[in-house]
Amino acid sequence: MSHPKSGIRRRNFFGMAGTAALASMAADASAEQQTPQPGGFNRNSAPSQLRITDMRAIRIASNYDYPIIKIDTNQGVYGLGEVRDAGNEGMALALKPHLVGQNPLNIEPILDRIRNFANQRRMGGGYSAVDIALHDIAGKVYGVPCWRLIGSQYRNRIRIYCDTTESSSPKIYGERMAERKKQGFTFFKMDIVPAMIRQRPGGLNSRGVATQKGLEMYGEHIQAVRDAIGWEAPLAADHFGPLDVNDAIRHARFFEKYELAWAEDLLQVGTLGSGDAPRNWKAYKEIKESTTTPINTGESLFGLEEGFRPLIENNAVDIIHPDPLTSGAIRETKRISDFASMYGVMTAVHFAGSPVGCMASVHMISTLKDFLAMENHAVDIPWWGDLVTGVPKPIVNNGYIQVPDKPGLGVELHIRQGTGGYFDPTPQWDKYTLDEFRTGGPYPHLDENGKLVNTR
Repeated sequence: MSHPKSGIRRRNFFGMAGTAALASMAADASAEQQTPQPGGFNRNSAPSQLRITDMRAIRIASNYDYPIIKIDTNQGVYGLGEVRDAGNEGMALALKPHLVGQNPLNIEPILDRIRNFANQRRMGGGYSAVDIALHDIAGKVYGVPCWRLIGSQYRNRIRIYCDTTESSSPKIYGERMAERKKQGFTFFKMDIVPAMIRQRPGGLNSRGVATQKGLEMYGEHIQAVRDAIGWEAPLAADHFGPLDVNDAIRHARFFEKYELAWAEDLLQVGTLGSGDAPRNWKAYKEIKESTTTPINTGESLFGLEEGFRPLIENNAVDIIHPDPLTSGAIRETKRISDFASMYGVMTAVHFAGSPVGCMASVHMISTLKDFLAMENHAVDIPWWGDLVTGVPKPIVNNGYIQVPDKPGLGVELHIRQGTGGYFDPTPQWDKYTLDEFRTGGPYPHLDENGKLVNTR
């Protein structure tokens, strides 16, 4: 590969260390005259003079809303990021005053600067969107895929599992899972929801939790799915209702005979009173020690120190389940998974967003040592993959996603930018402080009628 102007070949470049400083100075001096090249990035970008100039956003309506951000720079290089599904782009736009003027290649210092303003559940979405956009920019500037910025690959394609619409009929549920197998999936997950047995006498108690008879009804569904996909295929389960610790232990023990890959989020957020249930590591440890069914949680947690570390250090779960659009996206989620690996804890990945966040996730996952599978909620949306260009279609192919090897994320949004409300200017976010955002101060937000208020 030759440099577009000098003709220097890649194999000779690293032998020219003596001229590197002069080359950098020359590139910096000519930065203002350089223009972006096709593909959305500038191969001649002068890294030392690169600065963030703007942040804009759109929201794509889908199975969940997808809030997408775009960070612009003074050299025409831009990066795309994504806030957690069903979140709000304002979670990222509120960070704009702390980003403009910064060099986007200083990824970790920038993330340190905004970390105090991230939180659990959807409030990790702003930080995560910024992380993705910064890595997209850096990859484009340096001409490498995002995964190369954080490590080496353990895999170049990512195993996918997906939800399947449940049914009150075990037979129909089994048939739907058999269709997933025909589509090429090799890892499966089923929702086991109380609604499936609500109409059957004796299935649920007064709290809406499965009785022993109800568990046997659940078992009919699991057996039908096992008959459809076989016993060799990994099968996980989720969405069991408002369980307390004793309920969770009873459910997990019942599931042992079906050899589930994991039971996910047995304790729902909020069922234990104050705080998030996944952060109650003592409760999860009690459940884990009471069953051989692998225990999995974490899709609502942000950060290693803030969310995952107690679960991991106290051996409270068998599998962590971060959603990168909450947990901290590329750099932080890898950090979480690498820490878990030291304790023998595997990583599965929750994901329900657009192809932008999806590609960020697969870049990150390709560098993980101990990985099981990644979720995708959009395999039944025929146009989902058409939201982006740059990757082969379908994106999920025979149960796997190929990791892009192009600079940055390797994808661009397939929309018209700058018209019709797409990536419109956001001057209303220029002067707001993160303290206002955290404390409910006069930051811009949508009222109950969808009108933007508190603008300056």
